[in-house]
Amino acid sequence: MNEAKPTAQEPTSAAKHSRKLVITGMVGAGIVALCCVTPILVGLLAVLGLGALTGYLDLVLLPALAFFIGLLMYGLVRQRSREASCCPEPPLSQGDKDEQNRHG
Repeated sequence: MNEAKPTAQEPTSAAKHSRKLVITGMVGAGIVALCCVTPILVGLLAVLGLGALTGYLDLVLLPALAFFIGLLMYGLVRQRSREASCCPEPPLSQGDKDEQNRHG
């Protein structure tokens, strides 16, 4: 009657960290790309009276975009390496190796 439901494997802290890196990279790259492509930031600076700084935006936005894209790529690579190494095969003992050699 009261059967225990199988629970999904909880992600490790390293997997959570990789996921946070991916999310941070995606959100950061999206916001910076939005500011590069559209005049949102230029309009905001003009409203604030800081329109003279618009000539220097590329000096900040392009390195920030490169940083967030790099962070996204690092998170994805780290996440894939975690998935690939999630279930390594246990090393065979000498007795298991002998038995495996006899059968195949």
